[in-house]
Amino acid sequence: MVRMSVELLADAKQFINCVKERELNLRNYKIPIIENMGVTGDNFDYIDMSDNDIKKLDNFPLLKRLQALYLHNNRIQFVASNLGESLPKLRTLALTNNNLCELGDIDGLVTCEKLEYLTLIGNPITHKPQYRLYVIYKLPQVRVLDFKRIRLAEREEAKKMFKGKKNAKKRAELAKHSEAPVDELAAELEKSGVRGGSRIMNDEDKKKIEEAIKTAKNLVEIEYLQQILASGRIPEKGWNRQMDLTEKTNGSTAANGEFQAEEEEPMEQ
Repeated sequence: MVRMSVELLADAKQFINCVKERELNLRNYKIPIIENMGVTGDNFDYIDMSDNDIKKLDNFPLLKRLQALYLHNNRIQFVASNLGESLPKLRTLALTNNNLCELGDIDGLVTCEKLEYLTLIGNPITHKPQYRLYVIYKLPQVRVLDFKRIRLAEREEAKKMFKGKKNAKKRAELAKHSEAPVDELAAELEKSGVRGGSRIMNDEDKKKIEEAIKTAKNLVEIEYLQQILASGRIPEKGWNRQMDLTEKTNGSTAANGEFQAEEEEPMEQ
């Protein structure tokens, strides 16, 4: 595996592609974690991170220019709830052949208000009952899903199935999240030498972190735990029960060619 270091980003191939977009090519480095993207200087319209080992779609700085992100053939199983805040102009997202397993795993894309073209082909999520209708309902901004344009009839069917209080139970049953990869988080913390910000951990701190990792139940709590550590704090007993309600629910409410599809029928006003 190769770390996404400042040097790697500086040396990676960059060019003007056939549609006159500035592109950064980070393919096939076996990168495990997205990091240090701030050094790109927000100079790219298109970033290709296909054929790596990325597990989480997170940790982006504010990139106002980025419109297309290609992540074919990774291991992504988690989408950060603030992705749209970091990538406000993201229009195309390709996640072919990743590891999104539950319908709730795509809820983080709600914040990507400009997202129009999305592909999830090759993810376990696509085999879930009502997969396509759930994505259409949850992400109304998307116009083309899995290379197939979304029709008005599908939008109406999705609303009928999921919208309103009477369908709340159905939404809750279907929109589960994948279990948190607790063992991987523990290894990641150990490998990265997390010290709770500028605070050097003692044995008691380490024990508290180990206990917190064991009690994390889902990816939303894992993300919150990482925020605690990054802020320089050590999680106390019952940390996950004390999560602010908005923090805990944000994550749950919240082929390489170009996407091509016919023009969509006008959406109802």
